[in-house]
Amino acid sequence: MQNFRLLAATAALGLAALPAGLAAAPAEGGTDARVASLEAQLKDLQNLAQRTHDRAAVENLFSQYMYLHNAFRDTDIIPLWASKGTPDVRAQYSNLGVYTGWDKIMSYHQNRPAPRGKLISHYTTTPMIEVAGDGQTAKGLWIVNGIESGLVDPEHAKNMPAWMFEKDMVGGKKVWMHNVYLKYGVDFIKQDGQWKIWHFHCFEVARAPYGMGWIPFAAAAQDDAFNFDLMYVGENGKPVFMPPVDGPAVVRSNTYRTDTAQSLDARPPEPYRTFSETFAY
Repeated sequence: MQNFRLLAATAALGLAALPAGLAAAPAEGGTDARVASLEAQLKDLQNLAQRTHDRAAVENLFSQYMYLHNAFRDTDIIPLWASKGTPDVRAQYSNLGVYTGWDKIMSYHQNRPAPRGKLISHYTTTPMIEVAGDGQTAKGLWIVNGIESGLVDPEHAKNMPAWMFEKDMVGGKKVWMHNVYLKYGVDFIKQDGQWKIWHFHCFEVARAPYGMGWIPFAAAAQDDAFNFDLMYVGENGKPVFMPPVDGPAVVRSNTYRTDTAQSLDARPPEPYRTFSETFAY
């Protein structure tokens, strides 16, 4: 009965979604041949149903990540990552380099505050997700449009570049309001039946302070170390910088500059059987 329910549920997805040949009539011949054909089709349908389930689980996992990040609940993001001791876990947030130590990656989430007057809202769109044929890993690429903003005490603002701020002040504090455009490339791994983040890569495409726009901003900030080193703006607007990286960046973000052309930096995922056959974000 369970197999018949699976067949019915998969049929509801539409025969057009079936792998080539599954919609064909049972093989001609005797009863044994027909049974073998139906069993093969059932196995393929089970695999399709599992991969469909896995794809939805991966998309939900990354959406959960973004909801928590936007709410400054990064400590709750830590369980979404692969467990400590997982080989090859890593994260990259800029072209400075890559982090490969689990504890250092988790420190990025452990200490992020939720300052008064600060707002982050990243909207993920256009997901491209591929689940490996063996069902053990998956890859996802998202485009992101969002805002980042907050208030900075003058004592901290004096050590920050002018391009960071708007002209007007609020409550005696400097104001920063930025549009941000990003891509996220993420590899996932299944552990104990649950999908987890394995490789995380944030590709910043462009940034646009409200009073400046992305082209004047790039002209002013594209070679400023502050623009690359800043991790987040913390309590009272105090800038917090990235920790030392564990290794060089292998895949670099093609962040907008006034003196270069755009190129495809974050590769879209392609179908693959097992992770050794594909690239890593």
